Amino acid sequence: MEWEIVIGLEVHAQLSTRSKIFSGASTRYGAAPNTQACAVDIALPGVLPVFNKAAAEQAIKFGLAIGARINRESVFARKNYFYPDLPKGYQISQYELPIVEGGEIVIQVGEEEKIIRITRAHLEEDAGKSLHEDFHGMTGIDLNRAGTPLLEIVSEPDMRSAQEAVAYAKTLHSLVQYLDICDGNMQEGSFRCDANVSVRPKGADSFGTRCEIKNLNSFRFLEKAIEYEANRQIEILEAGGYVEQETRLYDAERNETRSMRSKEEAFDYRYFPDPDLLPLCIPEEMIEAIRASLPELPHAKRHRFMSQYGLSAYDAGVLTASRAMAAYYEEVVAAVGAAHAKVAANWVMGDLAGALNREGRDISESPIGAQALAGLIRRILDNTISGKIAKEVFEAMWAGEGSADEIIEARGLRQITDSSAIERLVEEVIAAHPKSVEEYRAGKERALNALVGQVMKRSQGKANPQQVSELLKRKLAQ
Repeated sequence: MEWEIVIGLEVHAQLSTRSKIFSGASTRYGAAPNTQACAVDIALPGVLPVFNKAAAEQAIKFGLAIGARINRESVFARKNYFYPDLPKGYQISQYELPIVEGGEIVIQVGEEEKIIRITRAHLEEDAGKSLHEDFHGMTGIDLNRAGTPLLEIVSEPDMRSAQEAVAYAKTLHSLVQYLDICDGNMQEGSFRCDANVSVRPKGADSFGTRCEIKNLNSFRFLEKAIEYEANRQIEILEAGGYVEQETRLYDAERNETRSMRSKEEAFDYRYFPDPDLLPLCIPEEMIEAIRASLPELPHAKRHRFMSQYGLSAYDAGVLTASRAMAAYYEEVVAAVGAAHAKVAANWVMGDLAGALNREGRDISESPIGAQALAGLIRRILDNTISGKIAKEVFEAMWAGEGSADEIIEARGLRQITDSSAIERLVEEVIAAHPKSVEEYRAGKERALNALVGQVMKRSQGKANPQQVSELLKRKLAQ
């Protein structure tokens, strides 16, 4: 039987507010345990929550960006459950009336675009954190994170493969950073996913029983967890069993999911409106002011890069993955000219991105600024240096040796374009490699590459490769 995977994601994006959603405590990451938790966060008796307006503004910004409906009135509810890092015994969330409903995200899967519908996005507070590693036989509780504002973004079950789920999560990750409402730091838990996975016979209308995989904090783990879980369910069904609805954890070391608890339904949480918080009413002028502040969004920017710079969908997707990367690229293009947009794209996605990945740096931390990289590209375009020498210059720039022009002069790297000088090198190589000459004249085109390589070697990479190739062909034809 052929099976179809059905996936819906719940993404928790930590909003970039300076203080918590219902208190004035700081949201700064990395402080000593329990130093950023006030009386409201630790649920001392008699304290009352006060809503943080900035959290609503950021949720509205997200809703407008995905074409969703912004509810003029939304309500906070108490979601009741007991857990050590939740001292109140309930989480303040939104249930029946969330702030954002509907909308869609366009994802790129290969060369195709696909629309993923958004069910809702609601505001809620984060819980604390249980600490197991620093204690023997005991569990410590850090409430610094308690009360941190989250936007829970719930999709419809529109994804049909782990690759689509990753594409959706990456698109969402890029969007919240473009909007500057979430730093997207997955290692610190600012952006994490729960995946609802089920399988059904291909072509069936009804859904299978789903399992929820909690707290996936990397795209790689998301993909692996979904693939494992889907295969696990298929094996159960093909063996005549049935899938139990439950919440599962992903063990990255064993690459497997394992049962955490039976899946709760909404009625298990006994939601009811929070009596300490009035309904959240949003005036029209607030929505329109936020709408006017929206930046160019990733999807629109990707299409503009394709039409304006002639880039492929893949290149445009890579270069618009982050707002900072897109801005860097556009500054390079502005400096070298739109006619060389593809050359600029190759350098930004190739050598620059490779160096950043190698050192784990963000584009904002690049030691080579956009104008400096443009200076290097200009020297390739005006034939001052070859592409091969440019890589040497790039590494020197990365090491802080100066601008492209300074390094070229200091190291004597100017390209040899003098025809007579190149001709002497060509004649020397032809004389020294009779076998390659014979093979080329016998019809082996690859022999020419070997001869070009020998000339480049003798010139220490400085000869113009195009001139070398043309001169070799002319000499070998004589």
